[in-house]
Amino acid sequence: MLEEHEWEKVGPLLSGAIQKIKDYREEHGVSLAQARDESFGKDALEMYKAITGFEETNPNALWHHRLSLLGPPCGRCGNPLRTPVAKRCVECGAVRSNKTIEPTR
Repeated sequence: MLEEHEWEKVGPLLSGAIQKIKDYREEHGVSLAQARDESFGKDALEMYKAITGFEETNPNALWHHRLSLLGPPCGRCGNPLRTPVAKRCVECGAVRSNKTIEPTR
């Protein structure tokens, strides 16, 4: 998972993807699928590997590797909540109230 200061290095490399694909297609005269496979997200994948050491192969997966998309740790089991506004921990079932997790009965 990427912290915000790390995401600031990866996110912009993904955001201009459509223009990069168009440019690659025009420059090389290839199909849309070929241009996507050859140009989309390679620089973002390289940056992600440089930061984490993990070799992700799908640039679309990087959109979900952002720590700020998750909620705080569950007060009962410690796993992160699925979203910042989650009301229940999907791992252990504990209910969140007022930024805390209360065990279910």
